[in-house]
Amino acid sequence: MKTQKAFLVIDMLNDFIKPDGALYIGEAAQEVTKRIQTIISSARQEGIPIIYICDNHRPGDAEFNMFKPHCIRGTRGAKIVEELSPGPEDYIIPKRRYSAFFGTDLDATLREMGISELVLVGVCTNICVLYTAVDARMRNYSVTVIKEGVASFSQEAHEFALKEMENTLGVKIE
Repeated sequence: MKTQKAFLVIDMLNDFIKPDGALYIGEAAQEVTKRIQTIISSARQEGIPIIYICDNHRPGDAEFNMFKPHCIRGTRGAKIVEELSPGPEDYIIPKRRYSAFFGTDLDATLREMGISELVLVGVCTNICVLYTAVDARMRNYSVTVIKEGVASFSQEAHEFALKEMENTLGVKIE
């Protein structure tokens, strides 16, 4: 039986979540990690697929013109935080750009699974979560963002992104 819903866990990686990470998002990292642990546990109990979306850059990636080098393939910084370790049934999709859809097989994976609804958690609300939500909506997926399950570098940018997703994209904010 094919499921209709999947959870996307976006960029919960050492370089964003750990204090020694290259692009540490700050104190919000620990709280959002705890919340996502609970969300993942509930999703697994309900049989909802978990898909980890992982920033995964090559050395010298063009994105490093805007952000300092981070999440370089094969480094500790690019690994999913231990607290949220994937299970054998989970999916891991690497990406090199903000959107989890751009240049990845995410859309094909979701369609093969019969997914029509996505629930997003992770970081950063105003960057990778927002642009993944944009691309999901452009592909006609229903999208929910769990407000307590996302965080960013600044509260102002976080709040802006939540409003933009809700008001412009029709994303459900829970």
